[in-house]
Amino acid sequence: MTDAGELRAAAATSGRLATAADGPPQPGTGFRSGFVTLVGRPNSGKSSLVNALLGQKLAIVSDTPQTTRHRFRAILDSADYQMVIVDTPGIHKPHDALGEELNKSAIKALEAVDVAVFVLDAAKPFGRGDEWVLEHLRKLSQPRLLVLSKTDLADNAVCAEQVAAAQAFLDFDGIYPLSSLAGRGLQEFVDGCVARLPAGPRWFPEGTQTDQDLSVLVAEFIREKILFVTSQEVPHAVGVVTENLEYDRKRGLTSIQAFIYVESKSQIGIIIGKGGERIKTIGTQARHDLEQLLGTKVFLDLRVKLRKGWRRDINQIKRFGYRVGD
Repeated sequence: MTDAGELRAAAATSGRLATAADGPPQPGTGFRSGFVTLVGRPNSGKSSLVNALLGQKLAIVSDTPQTTRHRFRAILDSADYQMVIVDTPGIHKPHDALGEELNKSAIKALEAVDVAVFVLDAAKPFGRGDEWVLEHLRKLSQPRLLVLSKTDLADNAVCAEQVAAAQAFLDFDGIYPLSSLAGRGLQEFVDGCVARLPAGPRWFPEGTQTDQDLSVLVAEFIREKILFVTSQEVPHAVGVVTENLEYDRKRGLTSIQAFIYVESKSQIGIIIGKGGERIKTIGTQARHDLEQLLGTKVFLDLRVKLRKGWRRDINQIKRFGYRVGD
């Protein structure tokens, strides 16, 4: 994935990089564009926010910590602006090479950013993990916003306590309470981000919703269903790779073959289930979402493979696309 800095360098070389503009967009004042990076602890609501802003599901979500493994860019377009939203893995205390790479990926996404957004779960007490994330934001000179997510799960007093705790640690340029589920506060957040974007080019073609490779999206949609179906039994030990993706125009059918990698033989049994029941459920649920994503009928072939200790193997992590710069 090309970083924001590389895109900027290309634009500057071609003379397309404009200077920053102050205040909200006004008619006739030019087009605004830039990169808005979301950071926070695992399960703080970043991916749900991305999906709510786009109005469709592109980022996977679950209650399992560290669901997001890829830096994910989503694009909001209008006649006046293009806002590139960068969703990142939750920053956490790593326990293996995979965790270290996910943290690096999230922190690297703060490079060349125009607006940095700290996403704080309203329903979970502000703690040391949040402070650790904010330590990285303290180093930035760009605008730093606070999003208090999941406000539908907490009362006003709790929300006020969360905001006060975060403000005591860092002085934010804007605070946006919202609920992705209820759709509250989303437009206010977008307006706040756009008002802080510089004047600039349209980084991606009009109508683009994400620059994520389709094979990665497919693999992630499958992994999400594994998280749902297997609960806490194998979540972090699972990696999914799309091996084949073919579209038959005449039949209106997309054929997909994907490999599910686990770290132990017992996990193979957990994924497959008694009589193949679990993997069938995973396939059925994944196929439903993939048909919505692709707009075609889907034939999905899932196979389970053993890769012992892959989360500690940097080469396997790279192959799965979880390494910084991949």
